[in-house]
Amino acid sequence: MKFGIGQSVTRCEDPRLITGGGQYTDDINRPNQLYIRILRSPYAHGRITELDVSAARSRPGVEAVYTASDLTSLGGLPCRAALKNAQGEPAFIPHRPILAEDKVLFVGQAIAAVVAQTPEQAADAVEAIDLSVDDLPACSDLSAALNPDTLPIHDTRTDNLCVHFDQGSATDVDQALASGAHRISVSLVNNRVVPSPLEPRATLVEPADEGFNLYNPSQGALGQRAVLAKVFSLPADQIRVISPDTGGGFGVRGEVHSEVCVAAFAAMALNKPIKYTGDRSEMFLSDNHGRDNLTEVTGSFDTDGNLLAVRIETTANLGAYCSNAGPFVPTMAGGRIVGSVYRIPYIHHSVRCVFTNTMPVGAYRGAGRPEACYVMERLLDAAARQIGFDAIELRKRNFIAPSDMPYQLPSGVTISSGEFSNTLDMALVRSDWAGFAQRQQASAQKGLLRGRGIGYYVESSGGGPEEEAVISVAEDGRIDVVVGTFSHGQGHRTTYAQILSETLGVDFEAINIIQGDTDVVAFGGGTGGSRSSQMGGVAVQRAGHALVDEAKTIAAELIQTPVEQVDYADGLFSAKSTEAQVSLQQVAEASQQPQFGGRMLSKTLRYDRGGGYTFPNGAHVAEVEIDPDTGAIEVVRYTAVDDCGRVINPLLATGQVHGGVAMGIGQALLENALYDDDGQLVSGSLMDYAMPRAMHISDMDVSFHEVLDPNNDLGVKGIGEGGACAAPSAVVNAAIDALAPMGITALDMPMTPERLWRAIRAVS
Repeated sequence: MKFGIGQSVTRCEDPRLITGGGQYTDDINRPNQLYIRILRSPYAHGRITELDVSAARSRPGVEAVYTASDLTSLGGLPCRAALKNAQGEPAFIPHRPILAEDKVLFVGQAIAAVVAQTPEQAADAVEAIDLSVDDLPACSDLSAALNPDTLPIHDTRTDNLCVHFDQGSATDVDQALASGAHRISVSLVNNRVVPSPLEPRATLVEPADEGFNLYNPSQGALGQRAVLAKVFSLPADQIRVISPDTGGGFGVRGEVHSEVCVAAFAAMALNKPIKYTGDRSEMFLSDNHGRDNLTEVTGSFDTDGNLLAVRIETTANLGAYCSNAGPFVPTMAGGRIVGSVYRIPYIHHSVRCVFTNTMPVGAYRGAGRPEACYVMERLLDAAARQIGFDAIELRKRNFIAPSDMPYQLPSGVTISSGEFSNTLDMALVRSDWAGFAQRQQASAQKGLLRGRGIGYYVESSGGGPEEEAVISVAEDGRIDVVVGTFSHGQGHRTTYAQILSETLGVDFEAINIIQGDTDVVAFGGGTGGSRSSQMGGVAVQRAGHALVDEAKTIAAELIQTPVEQVDYADGLFSAKSTEAQVSLQQVAEASQQPQFGGRMLSKTLRYDRGGGYTFPNGAHVAEVEIDPDTGAIEVVRYTAVDDCGRVINPLLATGQVHGGVAMGIGQALLENALYDDDGQLVSGSLMDYAMPRAMHISDMDVSFHEVLDPNNDLGVKGIGEGGACAAPSAVVNAAIDALAPMGITALDMPMTPERLWRAIRAVS
């Protein structure tokens, strides 16, 4: 089919968006709405000794000023990561207030909120608040968080440990490390990054009967409603969440932040609409950050290069509090695919999640899996270099083979499909691995050092195990599809329409996808963890089949044929034994008649995949050039071969790879959320925090190796996070390859020109 599965259909969302027809939260306004501005802590750690808002209340246009004492009826911001340590003791999840109570724990923490008639009046009144804080020693250094002389940032604790997550047998790994012929250790930094969606956070709240209506960008309106119902102790049906067009997700859109809660409280208290729009500097301070791990990985190999055991010891920074998913990300999310695509008899995985006086860390594209893949790919390259193996051969020797599947990973989850060696071979061919020497020589003639690197990744996708689709056919043939996932740039309106167009054999243009409004969407897990195609897509397909089965009863009456003798294809119901036929639209018209129920033709299907995940994987190859005189580095070639199962839309899937790789290159070369010793964020704007631009991204050769997943109807796996999982290791391994002849075999992200220049000078 022209618009069916596997076709590169251009996004039907785009004409509206690129012609200015998009509607984002900040575009929505209501008569007589008020505006909120936030007083944020300029201190990283301290006790509040004075918070006088009287002068602010008397400023022109001010309608209200709120502090923590005004919000005592509300709960704190929740954390859903219910983890236990190896002894079965629960993680320490501190109370996270909406507005700071007696202490501030990070720069940017919300302390007070001013509601005024204009944004300017609100900002002016914020300046009139008297705040005094007794400074306490701040810890912004992850490596020092557990030092005995570091002050615990939470008063009820004797240290800064949230939980010590542990899986695998330490004893077995000790024995294997001792008995192996080669023991390789690598120290790694996974740098802190800032999500920075194109659209800053914005909120509009309208009071409603005993509750409120919230317009807010999200990764799933139902998830945000559930959090707010808990915070406000309200029945969920008293809260309506509408997510309009949303400019990027990256994990941060899965959170509910303080400003939303204060705006909702104010809307109900003042009985007026309340609006908040953050600026970019505020978002650097108060959007959840990502990554921020220190890891020591040790691997044991026998004389033939076979992996015997791996020990991974990570300290993960949670920031000052636990975000919604904070402790889950470096532990269970990353731990699910620990060891990556390699056969490893024994793994011991230890993660200490710690608190520091920094912005809380949450899910960020890949959420733990990029970190886990980076660990293994750096280890494999270091091992190849130290024990004299070819890096390709060492990987292939240790890959989980198709004949091993289904294969239980060290975490206990099972991977069912993947042809890792074949995928890598495809990447080697497409990247012209064999022709590298000529390109390296050409670079050398320009005075540049050229290196190449591999980043093989696997990630687990799927998220929540249930999803729902509701399909309704109107009398005019229009088909509405209500889905519980939420598109914030992925193109669901296009891909879901492709799936249903092929399932029903109807015009692509007749299908309308509805999402993001809790008054319409009754059930759904939102979009995160690359779950949409395998959950929402399968739900749409199954709902389409179920709709046809139900409609056959009406069609059978209309064409006077037993229902078991009715066939369906290309939008037509036909009798097997006669030429009688009726269209889906005609059946929809008939369903409105009393004898057929007098209602719209509609079907609701809830899909439950059961346990398990899908495991997208792929081989990415990067080539870089480095100027030894300046340290300047450029990615000059990039090849990606991804196995995301069946590709619904190659054009959109390629775009997802582009976006993930760009974020991975950004982390590898440029991005670093840096705090000084006093806990001040010194990279708090786009003047100080280097985001990747077009000049930093080479042309990408993107292709797919479609190994269908056997556990879902479409055979899909997921594609949204693969590039972010593969690019950091591919780019870092390429840089080390370029500099290894000089004796440089270890580099940390981000590999800025200054860092590379200093590394080169140190060995020159």
